[in-house]
Amino acid sequence: MSASVLFDAPGPAARRRILIANVVAAVVVLAGAALVLLRLQERGQLEPRRWTAALDASAWSDYYLPGLQFTLQSAGIAVVTSVVFGLVFGFLRLAPLAPVRAVAGVIVEFLRAVPVLIMMVFFYQAFALVARSGAINAADSPYYAVIVALTLYNGAVIAELVRSGVRSLPKGQREAAAAVGMTPNQSLRLVEVPQALVAMLPSLLSQFVVILKDSALGYLIGFFELLQYARQLGAGQGNILQTLVVAAVIFIVINMILTFVATRLSRRLSSRTAGRTKPAAGPSAVAVGRKAAA
Repeated sequence: MSASVLFDAPGPAARRRILIANVVAAVVVLAGAALVLLRLQERGQLEPRRWTAALDASAWSDYYLPGLQFTLQSAGIAVVTSVVFGLVFGFLRLAPLAPVRAVAGVIVEFLRAVPVLIMMVFFYQAFALVARSGAINAADSPYYAVIVALTLYNGAVIAELVRSGVRSLPKGQREAAAAVGMTPNQSLRLVEVPQALVAMLPSLLSQFVVILKDSALGYLIGFFELLQYARQLGAGQGNILQTLVVAAVIFIVINMILTFVATRLSRRLSSRTAGRTKPAAGPSAVAVGRKAAA
């Protein structure tokens, strides 16, 4: 029986108690799920017609697919712009000049502290004022507000990820870059930040998922995305529970795809940056030693 570093391995009695607790918890969860399904059946929410109406061809062509298009479009633009914003302010937070680091730190901390929904409301009002002058279309104000708010909030988080990722690297990386004649900016751009990006790829993925999910908050300012289209479809057909379940499944599938792609990308990058060192050509040290002894 091997002992864990954090706690002792459970004995026979402890394992029996853990098994009983797991069985009891599983029974409670199943009983709760059965009770919920029974209540839904009593209210007619499990009727086939409600689910078929939420999954027919017109629901997909008129509601789900247009909503998914706006969701992916806004989230995709916000991902690109937030990464650019995060890299720029990440470099500024690592700048050699203290005033530059201080100003960038204040901006990043301020944007991280303000809730993204408040940013959406603020920029919605700002773009509505701009739309009154005729510079932009008033119907596009929620769309622009969602993208700008997601960019600033998540870009500030990514900037902090870049700063912490670079600071977590061994000092030998920076010293080796200085030894070959690189300036601090060249060391950041060519040596430290590329390694930090590989190390913080899982955190970046989590932030991309946050961007995708936070885009649903745009329905509060009139942005028609997947959640808003699903609510509109459910309100018109009287099956809002079913349409929201379909929207939730779509979000889950997209997040699973993002996780799969990021995992494959992380493995590919890790395989390129790590590996066995090939033996040098020529006679080995052991062979040379044996020849000298002979």
